[in-house]
Amino acid sequence: MGWKNRNRVLEVERNRIAVVMIRLARFGARKQPYYRIVVIEKDRARNGREIEVVGTYNPRTSPASVDLKHERIAYWRSMGAQLSPRVDKLVAKNPALVAETTAPVAETPAPVVETPAPAADTTAA
Repeated sequence: MGWKNRNRVLEVERNRIAVVMIRLARFGARKQPYYRIVVIEKDRARNGREIEVVGTYNPRTSPASVDLKHERIAYWRSMGAQLSPRVDKLVAKNPALVAETTAPVAETPAPVVETPAPAADTTAA
């Protein structure tokens, strides 16, 4: 391969549009799987360099423990990221628990102050 072809390959590599996926990356020892839910380019290896870790999944606990960053998953989905089938099931089983930290406070009406009617002018001659 000549240097011209090599430069052309590098140029194509820089200009390509990456398809981003949210999928599982396996960690843990042999026969003790532990997964990270990662945002990664589709054509990278299973445990390749991820863009961001958006959760964890441990199938060995009873019941399986899932920890998701729902805000970040929603952000990446809005950016066009695709979910793998397994991650789609995990997200569906663990919906985002919206905290009621911004619950509307019941407004109390302003106190009504009655002003007395003006007295009739009796000083008229």
